Parts: sequence; structure tokens; C-alpha cells
Amino acid sequence: MPSIELHAAQRDELETIENLMQFYLHDFSEWLPLKLGANGFFNIQDQQDYWRNPATRPFLIKVDGELAGFVTVDDHTHLPGAEYNIGYLFISRRFRGQGVATFVASTLLSQLPGQWQILHIDANQPARLFWASVIDDLTGGEYTRHQQPVNDFPCTFYRFQSTPPHRPE
Repeated sequence: MPSIELHAAQRDELETIENLMQFYLHDFSEWLPLKLGANGFFNIQDQQDYWRNPATRPFLIKVDGELAGFVTVDDHTHLPGAEYNIGYLFISRRFRGQGVATFVASTLLSQLPGQWQILHIDANQPARLFWASVIDDLTGGEYTRHQQPVNDFPCTFYRFQSTPPHRPE
């Protein structure tokens, strides 16, 4: 098992996340009609408001000390009562299938107890398979599943309560 680190990104590391966003969008262009700009880059919406939102928590993911991706937690929820949402999750292809995303999800849920919503677009089969398996394991089957379009794309939402880790006395 590789050594996986979830590192809270500092302000001067947000540019690194925005650079990685190009790879995230490249992956998503398989399922969404994203277009390259004339400069050869995907057009990214200005993220300043997103980064300024106090509820937005960006993290860098490292595997064996090497940058492997990023994840953000935010409060952009679609389901009533949900407090937390995974806004973006990107793992570089070389590190996929090694338990990195499972470690990241498990770590976030234990660090941020509360009502969660996790969603994926239904066309994204790798995300669909991953979350269907991981959510069941992480919640012990205690979740609800919802179908709802986002920007006219069919999406699946998982809603559940994350509790702090039990500490033996």
C-alpha cells in the first residue's frame, strides 16, 4: 500500500490545483461537451469566488510524496440538509486503482462529520462504479440515493451522515 497524504492546500498552492483542473476537465470531456479554447486549454471559469468561500476546502493529494491529484469539499449542495459536498476529485491516472480515492473519501468523512452529499454524472461509469461501492462501505449501507439532473445531465446523489471516528476509552 502506498503512503497517501491529504494536504490542506494553502493560498499559494491554489494555482497548482487550477493547473490540475486541466486534467480533470480533459477526463470529463469524455462525458460532457467541454471544448478546448483556441489556446489549447479548456476554458476554466474564474474560481476566485469559489476559493474565497469559507466553506471551500481544497486539498492536494500526494502518494509516496509525489503530487497525485486534488479534492475540494464545499457547500454547493443540491439535497436539503446536506452540509458537505465533494466539489472536485481528481486522481492522476497513474495512481488510480490503488486505493487513493478511497483513502481520500474516508479521511474527509472522518475529518468532517455531518450531513454529506456526493454526486456523479451518470455518464461517468468509472465514478458510478467507484461511488456505488465506496459509499456502501464507508456508511455501512446507511445512505439514501437520489436521481436528479444537474445542468440537464442525469446525476446520482448519495446522501448520508458521517460521524466522527469512535475513540476507545
